[in-house]
Amino acid sequence: MEKNVGKTDKIIRIIIGLIILAAGIYYKSWWGALSVIPFFVAFTSWCPMYVPCHINTNRSDN
Repeated sequence: MEKNVGKTDKIIRIIIGLIILAAGIYYKSWWGALSVIPFFVAFTSWCPMYVPCHINTNRSDN
């Protein structure tokens, strides 16, 4: 897996993950479990949706 997620993209995904998690806890809903998706992408620096779209926000590879 080639890293295709840059630093700014990671920060945004972590913030989105925290918002989804907080909303899930606040509303006592299982939907908060979806926060695992942006966290996975942020911590692995790899987004599977970027591959078919040929998107790369990782500046170190450019």
